[in-house]
Amino acid sequence: MADMGQRGGAGRALGLAALVAAACVAGVCGGEFSILRSPQSVVFRDGSWPIPGERIPDVAALTMGFSVEEDLPWPGLGVGDLFHRPQATVLVTVKGVDKLPLKGLSYPIENAVPFSLDSVANAIHTLFSEEMPVVLQLAPSEERVYMVGKANAVFEDLSVTLRQLRNRLFQDSSILSSLPLSSLSRNNEVDLLFLSELQVLHDIASLLSRHKHLAKDHSPDLYSLELSGLEEVGKRYGEDSQQFKDASQILVDSLQKFADEMFNLYGGNAVVEVVAVKEFNSPLSRKTRSILQASQSNKENPYNLAYAYNYDYSVIFNIVLWMMIGLALAVIVISYNLWNMDPGYDSIIYRMTNQKIRMD
Repeated sequence: MADMGQRGGAGRALGLAALVAAACVAGVCGGEFSILRSPQSVVFRDGSWPIPGERIPDVAALTMGFSVEEDLPWPGLGVGDLFHRPQATVLVTVKGVDKLPLKGLSYPIENAVPFSLDSVANAIHTLFSEEMPVVLQLAPSEERVYMVGKANAVFEDLSVTLRQLRNRLFQDSSILSSLPLSSLSRNNEVDLLFLSELQVLHDIASLLSRHKHLAKDHSPDLYSLELSGLEEVGKRYGEDSQQFKDASQILVDSLQKFADEMFNLYGGNAVVEVVAVKEFNSPLSRKTRSILQASQSNKENPYNLAYAYNYDYSVIFNIVLWMMIGLALAVIVISYNLWNMDPGYDSIIYRMTNQKIRMD
């Protein structure tokens, strides 16, 4: 009986493992979301709750104190201190690997689809446009850069093109003089691309250290970086090669150092996050509608239900409601006082008229 129980338990374990593997193959498990550093005002709970890939920008928005259109039913993010929000959010996306041995809390990513922090950047630019916050979105390998506010002045000397990155690596103050390359080579273009992205991390922290006053202003800052050099190393040498293993360890050390530097530059009031994903799932295609589909749309809503209200509806409704109530009360009070007014005593117009008549 005991042997049969052990076999049954082993069978259930194998079945569970098979289900997990099938889910990962189907795209449910597709990366890791890690929190390297965070202030005490932002609460992340320790657990293995999966976070949907398309909701990662909402996590960044909520940690900075911004509202989102849809509620985020993810237990990994706590309430925290609503009156002390972080001064900066740093999100680094690493392509080419499912997970990295980083220090901090990590959560699996469910349905790793491409995302962007454009909504968070727009919210910062809209609410703090007069204070000129630092907003930097950079993908060095794709030569894609977006700077808003004071970022144009702070990162004016930052290398953003591939030629600039290559020239920056061979300068005297580059990371090549202090970084152990191990099996990586300075003469290989793929290795240089990977190392140039690490140089960008170093230069961002170095340039920001010259403008420490920006970390003490009242406007939040946003940094979004996308690194794909490790993915190219894996394609060039293979994921089982020594070059890929050395590159992964060098990247982990560089990310930890970058997180500590950014966290200290903002006085311990910054959130540093890392998204590791082997490859993004293909995004859902946008559906188009033609005139011939009008009858089909009627079938989808046979009861002619109203559309769903967004999160601004309650705010607008309360503003209009109480304004109408206030205007109605004002009209009632003014009408009552005018009706019960004594022309000879309450009105200065009648009083001045009576005195003029008496003088005449």
